Amino acid sequence: MLKKVADEIADCYRHAADCREKADKTSDPEMKRDLLALERSWLFLASSYELSERLSDFTKEADRRKNDLSASPPSEDD
Repeated sequence: MLKKVADEIADCYRHAADCREKADKTSDPEMKRDLLALERSWLFLASSYELSERLSDFTKEADRRKNDLSASPPSEDD
């Protein structure tokens, strides 16, 4: 079953928070660096999903408006 984009976004933020929490708890500088890099990657993925969702919503609305305009009768000014 396909997950909703909102669920994917929430998962990304959960993973990012988990990475941050682990980074805050470790004393190993390399591990901290790697965990913070993973956090940034999860946050970037979440942002990408959000942008994709906004673009999809925008496109659907633009198509709807275009269809509404082409379906409406011409005005007397035309």
